Amino acid sequence: MKNIFFLLFIFCYTISAQQIAIDTLEIQNLEEVIVSSVRAKENLPIAFNNISKDELSKRNLGQDIPILLNFLPNVVTTSDAGAGIGYTGIRIRGINSQSTNVTINGIPYNDAESLGTFWVDLPDFSSSVENLQVQRGIGTSVNGSSAFGASINILTDKIAEKSFFESSNTVGSFNTIKNNFKFSTGLLNNAFEFSGRLSKIDSDGYIDRASSNLKSYFLQFSYKKNKTLLKFLNFGGHEITYQAWNGIDLLTLENNRTYNPSGLYFDLDGNEKFHENEVDNYKQDHFQFHWTQSISNNLTSSLALNLTNGRGFYEQYNENGNEDYITRKWLDNQFFVFNYNLNYTTANNNLTFGSTYSEYDGDHFGETIWAQNSDDIEFTDLFYNGNGLKKDFSNFIKSIYQISNDISIYADLQLRKIDYVTSGSTSNIDELAVNKKYSFFNPKAGFNYNLNDKNKIYFSLSRAFREPTRSDFENNLNIQPEELVDYEFGWKYKSEKFYFGSNVYYMNYKNQLVLTGALDDVGTPIRENSGKSYRKGIELETMLRASNNFDISTNISFSKNKNIDYKTNFNGLVTNWGDTDISFSPNLISSVGFNYSPKKDLNISILNKFVGDQYMSNTESVVSKLNSYSTTDLNLIYSFKKSKYFNEIIFTAMLNNIFNKEYVSNGYYYTYDDTWSDPNIVTTIEGTGYYPQAKRNFLIGFTFKL
Repeated sequence: MKNIFFLLFIFCYTISAQQIAIDTLEIQNLEEVIVSSVRAKENLPIAFNNISKDELSKRNLGQDIPILLNFLPNVVTTSDAGAGIGYTGIRIRGINSQSTNVTINGIPYNDAESLGTFWVDLPDFSSSVENLQVQRGIGTSVNGSSAFGASINILTDKIAEKSFFESSNTVGSFNTIKNNFKFSTGLLNNAFEFSGRLSKIDSDGYIDRASSNLKSYFLQFSYKKNKTLLKFLNFGGHEITYQAWNGIDLLTLENNRTYNPSGLYFDLDGNEKFHENEVDNYKQDHFQFHWTQSISNNLTSSLALNLTNGRGFYEQYNENGNEDYITRKWLDNQFFVFNYNLNYTTANNNLTFGSTYSEYDGDHFGETIWAQNSDDIEFTDLFYNGNGLKKDFSNFIKSIYQISNDISIYADLQLRKIDYVTSGSTSNIDELAVNKKYSFFNPKAGFNYNLNDKNKIYFSLSRAFREPTRSDFENNLNIQPEELVDYEFGWKYKSEKFYFGSNVYYMNYKNQLVLTGALDDVGTPIRENSGKSYRKGIELETMLRASNNFDISTNISFSKNKNIDYKTNFNGLVTNWGDTDISFSPNLISSVGFNYSPKKDLNISILNKFVGDQYMSNTESVVSKLNSYSTTDLNLIYSFKKSKYFNEIIFTAMLNNIFNKEYVSNGYYYTYDDTWSDPNIVTTIEGTGYYPQAKRNFLIGFTFKL
C-alpha cells in the first residue's frame, strides 16, 4: 500500500505545482485521455483497428463482444453454446484470451489469476461502449499484464450533451430475447450528467440446455468543468449459464451435434437423466473513479481507481456408483487497481509517464450440497479451500518524437513486478503452494515514416514477458514465464476512396505457453511450455468506396505458426515431433464485406468469414484436425426518423450462416496412457472434443429513441 500513497503524493504535487490557466480542452479530448496510455495513434508503428459505437451497433443484438469482432483481421471467434451468447472466446493471430490484454477505461479486465477474459460476466456490455481498439502484436498496452500478442482497449460511454431515453429489444433463434433501457439526463447546469443502462438477455442456446440467463447494468455520474473531468462508474452483471464446456466426441458430432453431456447421470433404474442445475452462477460488480485534469496547454493527468467484486459457483452432479453427490465450487474475489498517467505534449514530442498498482485476492472453495448416502457427510464442511493473492506493480514511460514532418520515432519502457502467493488446496484436493516473484522489463521501439500524403511505412521491435496462471501451476509447479520478441513492419496507403494496409510480423517465442488442447475440470484450457516457437505472417486490409452508397472491405491473413523441435511423451517414449504447427493457429483467415445503402436510411451488408484448417494438438495429430470453414451473414438496418412518438426507430435484422453450414470453430484434444491392456506396453490413447456452432439462425431487433 506504500506504493499507492507514494503515487497519490506525486499526483497531488503535480497538480499543485502547475498553474492552471490556458485554453480549455474539449470535453471529448479529456475523455479520450482516460484511455490515451493504452491506445495507439496513427503515428505509432502498431497494427490496430478502431471500432466505433456506430459500427458495433450494426450487429449488437445480444451477442458478446468477441462475436461482434469476428470480421477483424486474423480473428477467430467461438461460442460454447453455439449461438454467440453465454461463454464466448476470441483468438487473435492464434493467440488465446490468456495472452490478450483487455482494458476497460485503462483498467485491466483480465482475471489476475487465470489471465482469462470472461465476457459473459458483463452481458450486453457492448451497449455501453463508446469505442474500442484492437491491437495485434505486443502493441502499446501498458496497464496491467503485458499484451502478449494482442490487446483490446475499451472506452465506455462518453458524456451525452442532450438528454435521451432509448430501448433496444431483440428476438431470435433458440428463444433468444434481449431487452435493454438506456438513459441520460444530458448536461445539467452545463456540468453534471447521470446516465445508465439495464439489460436482460435470455437464450436457450444452439446446444441442448446451453441456456443463458444474463442480467447487467451500467451507471455513470460525470462532472466536467473547464479543465476537469470526473467520472464515477458502477457496472456489472449476473450470469447463470448451463454448462456446455464438455463438448462432444466425433461420433456424436456426426450423429447428434447439439447433444450436451453436461449434467448427465443415470438413475437407479438406469435411465438417462440430466441435472437441471448444472450451471455456472456468477456475479461481478465494478466500481471505477476517473479524474482527468488539463493542467496546462501541454500537460494533462489522469488518475483512476477500481474495485471489482466477484462471487459465484458452478454446480456439478458427480456419479460415484450408489454414492452420487452434487458439489458447488466457489470463487470469491476482489480486485483493486490504482492507475496514474501524466502526459506532456510539445510540438515535437508526446511524452507519457504512468504507474499501475493492483491487488487481487481470490478464495477458491468447494462444498457438497447433496449426497445419495449422506450419513458420513457434514454439508457445512468444505472439501477444499484455497487462496490466491497477487500483487502487480508497474511503471512505464513512453515517447513519440517527431524528428521531422515525415519521420517520428517511438520508445516505450515498462518495468513490471509481480508477487504471487497461493495457499490451501485445489478442487482436486491437491495442495497448491506457490510463492513466485517476477520482475519483467518490457521495452518497445520503432519509427513511422510518411513517404507522402498517401503512403507511410512503419517498423517496431518489442519485447514482453508474461507470467503463468493459477491453472498452469496446478498442472506443473515448475512452469516457466513466457518471453516474446515481436517484429512488425507495415505499409499503409490511404486515398479518398481506397485504403490498403499491410503488416508483416515475426513473433519469436521462448517458453511460449501453448494450448495442449485438453481442458481441466472447469473447462479451462491446459497449457504447457513449448520451448522455442514462432509465429510469422502477413496481414492485408483493403477498403474500396466504389460509390457514395457502396463499399467493399476485405482482409486476409497468411501465417506460419511453428513449435521448434517439439517433444512429448508418446507410447511411453520421449518423441521429437520436429517443427509442428502450434495448436489452434490456422494458416489462413479472411473476411469480405459488401456494404450497400440504396438510400440514406437503409443499409444492407453481406459478410463472409473463412478460417483455414487448424490442429487442436501441437503434434499435428490427424485426429486433432479442425477442418476449414466458411460462413456468410446478412445484416440489414433500416431507420425511421422522427415520428409522432419517437425521435427514431431503428430496425436491425441479422441472418447468420445463411448457407446453413455445419462447422466447428473450437474443440480440445487429450491423451492418456493405456498401461493395463498389456502391462509390458504403454499405448497412448488420443481423444477429441468439439464445440459445434449454430447452423442458420436469425436475430431481429428494434431500438426506440425518445
